[in-house]
Amino acid sequence: MADGNRNGGGSKAYPANGRVVLHLDMNAFYCSVHEAEEPGKYGGKPTAVAGSVELRKGIIVTSSYAARRLGVKTGMKVREGLKRCPGLVLISPDFDLYRKYSRGFLSIARQYTPLVESVSIDECYLDITGSKPFGTPLEIANAIQSRIRSEWSLPCSIGIAPNKLLAKMASDMKKPNGITVLRIRDVPLLLWDKPCDSLFGVGGKTAEKLKRMNLHTIGQLAAADEMLLVKQFGVAGHWLKRAANGIDHSPVNPVREKNKSIGHTTTLPHDVTDRGEAHRILLNLSDQTARRLRRQKLMAATVQIAIRTPEMKTITRSATLAVPTEATGIIHAEACKLYDRHWPADAPVRLLGVTLQGLKERDETAVQLDLFDYSSQPKKEALIRAMDALRDKFGENAVLTAGMLGEDPSTRIRNHRIRGTSLQSDEHLLYIDD
Repeated sequence: MADGNRNGGGSKAYPANGRVVLHLDMNAFYCSVHEAEEPGKYGGKPTAVAGSVELRKGIIVTSSYAARRLGVKTGMKVREGLKRCPGLVLISPDFDLYRKYSRGFLSIARQYTPLVESVSIDECYLDITGSKPFGTPLEIANAIQSRIRSEWSLPCSIGIAPNKLLAKMASDMKKPNGITVLRIRDVPLLLWDKPCDSLFGVGGKTAEKLKRMNLHTIGQLAAADEMLLVKQFGVAGHWLKRAANGIDHSPVNPVREKNKSIGHTTTLPHDVTDRGEAHRILLNLSDQTARRLRRQKLMAATVQIAIRTPEMKTITRSATLAVPTEATGIIHAEACKLYDRHWPADAPVRLLGVTLQGLKERDETAVQLDLFDYSSQPKKEALIRAMDALRDKFGENAVLTAGMLGEDPSTRIRNHRIRGTSLQSDEHLLYIDD
């Protein structure tokens, strides 16, 4: 347990009413983990984690700060990164290693409060309102940052605020290794002159719509007529008004909700135009997505695919199944139908994804048996269970169909150690690191 300030001297730094929330954000997490593991090899060097190191293709998942200073950015093609920084050191992802370090910094955070909400593999919120014995909020933030540096050799930034929204905004203000306090009274001076899309939670489409309403800055949004915002954005209009004024009542929730969706995407090392190749990639994605669905004892009612063009434009299309399923074959067939229906023949694709939605507990889902196939249903389910058991014991490649074989990155998602294309893991959401 962390050492506390036993005399409670930090209590005066806490509000009489209200909360104190920290947002802990690990800096360039994936690259920092590799540097912590092998400082002699990677320390201080421009590095980047990329999904297709061997082919020198694909997308940069994250880059070190040394690489960022040379113009290498997250989401950039590896080829462009190497052009900007010929000395860039490319590293294959190791998600087992990232999860180990993630558990490490979360363990430190939980020694200061039980109210820790993990929102991704590299960030979390802490409600330290009841943590006065450990000192002032600034002392706690400094202690956590120092311990993560000394015990795990990782840099992090921490935001201190009265709510989650401002804590998140604050942690982004000083990177790497920053600690920033952001109070509601600071919002007009520090945030109101910034564009609307710099407000956490406001995406590009919302920002464009706000511009058409002549609302360009957070300050203009804060002063906007709330009913007008509601008319344009529905109930989200209330949130926009509150957020622009620094108000957020959402709690820090240490209990992780069940996944609302399960999915995988894969960025391809070259443009795919052949439908047969696209169908094979969708098979690998459907296979691993269905495996995770069954592992969590869930059924899916909706199949969604994601397609990204070489110009980085992404579309999603979905279909609701007549009957919820856990079967790879049904998921793959629906994914291929969506692809064929919504994507022109010979049009290039750079990324494909399969996501399952409308998830329900398997034991609570009424499964409608096919009138002409009901007698074989138990045999099919037994075969699925047997194949899953073999793969659990001997690895994901123990049982494959010929259609799963290939050399593109979709075949690598069966390797849990290196797969970085998962939208989620069974424990964390995995985001492109920033």
